[in-house]
Amino acid sequence: MNTQAMTAADSNRQLPTSTLGGLLRHESVLALLLLAALAILSSRSEHFFTLDNLLNQGRLMTEVSLIALAMTFVIVTGGIDLSVGSIFGLAAVCMGVLWQSAQLPLPVAIVLAVVIGMLAGLFNGLLITRFSVPPLIATLATLMLYRGIAEGVSQGRSVRGYPDWFLNFAEAELLGIPCQLLLLGICAIVAAVVLGFTSFGRATYAVGANKTAAHFSGIHVQRTQLWIYASSGTLAAAAAMLFVTRVSTTRSDMGAGLELDAITAVVLGGSSIFGGRGTIVGTLLGLMLMQALKNGLVLAGVKGDGTIIVIGVVLIATILMSNLFNRSHERG
Repeated sequence: MNTQAMTAADSNRQLPTSTLGGLLRHESVLALLLLAALAILSSRSEHFFTLDNLLNQGRLMTEVSLIALAMTFVIVTGGIDLSVGSIFGLAAVCMGVLWQSAQLPLPVAIVLAVVIGMLAGLFNGLLITRFSVPPLIATLATLMLYRGIAEGVSQGRSVRGYPDWFLNFAEAELLGIPCQLLLLGICAIVAAVVLGFTSFGRATYAVGANKTAAHFSGIHVQRTQLWIYASSGTLAAAAAMLFVTRVSTTRSDMGAGLELDAITAVVLGGSSIFGGRGTIVGTLLGLMLMQALKNGLVLAGVKGDGTIIVIGVVLIATILMSNLFNRSHERG
């Protein structure tokens, strides 16, 4: 038993190093694709590569980026969270109802809505860890559950009339940089440090690579997963609060489809859906490439369905190129 535990521990310590080369190659491919996309799209529209447009696109990608940061941890563990879009809508609706109907102060309603998001994510984690429900099935079920609760709470009505101090955050800037981008930058740095340089990050990789080996090496697998799913719900709820400041209303259908955008960005960034591999830098590159394509193609006159096709092609091409480089390196 002790020998087995020592072997597992050794393999877990070597895991980040053994995958680092492949991740760097994937991120290099992605960075080159991003630069190529920026160059091509800039030539198609003079409005694309301007400071105002780039900052505005940063604002627009903040919500899905926050969700994608947590989704990186989820996918690195070999899991998936399909419920984040529904948690997004549930948190937004709960904030509006608590403020308007329950007459709570808006800051209190915001905090309670984020707590509700955390509890929703924790419930996902409990289903997966305590009841051994596969993450795909568990979060698919809660996707429908949370969306149904949001519709029941809202009764099909939207909430408007938020105070100016709350809505003004959507346009607030510090030294010319949107406050949403500054908040995203702080969250991204924290996530990157936690995943790449802490014992919790090493535990996350170990759980995704081999849960049994992680258990034998002394890692509390279930606790790690619970923390990650709770964080996923928390960031989804926080993203909903930011989104409401931008659109000035809450509806139960908010966040529909956000889970697919977040998962696409994480996979595009090099995270393996089988677990044990992924970085925050890769996820951010995936997010920037997706947002650049969405905005640049619209400015170039491409219709919405064409943009979706292009993003799908880029995703496939990036994965194929990364796999090709990895195989060439292994043979060499």
